[in-house]
Amino acid sequence: MDDVLRRLAAVGPFFTVPYGPEPPGPGFRPLAELYGAQLAPYVAEVGRRIGSGPGRVAASTAQFGIASRLWSVGLGCAALAGRVPDLAADRVWWRLPDGGSLQLWLPEPAARPAEGLGESVLGNLALLETALRERYGVSPTVLRGNAASGLVGALRVLVDRVPGGAAVDLAGTLLAEDGALAGTGTFIHEEGLGVAFVRRSCCLYYRVPGGGLCGDCVLRTRRGT
Repeated sequence: MDDVLRRLAAVGPFFTVPYGPEPPGPGFRPLAELYGAQLAPYVAEVGRRIGSGPGRVAASTAQFGIASRLWSVGLGCAALAGRVPDLAADRVWWRLPDGGSLQLWLPEPAARPAEGLGESVLGNLALLETALRERYGVSPTVLRGNAASGLVGALRVLVDRVPGGAAVDLAGTLLAEDGALAGTGTFIHEEGLGVAFVRRSCCLYYRVPGGGLCGDCVLRTRRGT
C-alpha cells in the first residue's frame, strides 16, 4: 500500500495519512484504545473546542470526525488503485495534537480489495458507536447518519480532485436500499455535476454555539431552509 498512500498524499491534507513502522511523532495509540479508557477525555476535549461541553453533541461530533477521516483514506485509495488499507480499530493509530484535528497513522497498511472498505470502516465505527450509545446516549440513527454523511463528504472532496469512479460506486453500494448504510439518506451522483446527499437524521451540530445547520441536514427540508 505504500505507493498508493504516497500518491494519496498528493490529493490533499484531508486524505494524507502517515504510514510505516516509525510513527510521525509521539503520542500515537491504537484507535481501539481511544474507544475504551481514552474516550471520555477525547469527547471532553472535542466539547471544549466546539463549546458544547462533554455531552451528546460532542460525542456525535467526535464520531463524525473519525468517520470522515477513515472514509477519506479508504475512498482515496479505492479511487487511485482499487485497493484499500485495512482500517480496523487495531490497525489504525491516532493522536490529537494540542492544535489541529485528529491525526491518523498506519503502522502496517495491509492491502485489501476495495470492496471490503465498508466492512472495514463500519466494523471500526461499530466499536466506537457502542461506547457512545452506552456512555452518552447518542441515538444509533444519528451515528449511522454521521457515518453516511462522512462518507459522502469525503467523496465530494475526492471527486473534485481525482477521477473517482470506483469510489462513487463503493459509496453508492453502501447507501443503496440493500446496502450497509441503507435508510440514512438520499444519495445522488451525476457525472460532471458531482454528488449530493440529504440525510434523514441530524448530527446535532446545530446545538453548538453558532453552529447552524449542515448542508445535508434533514432539518433544512423540514424547516424549508
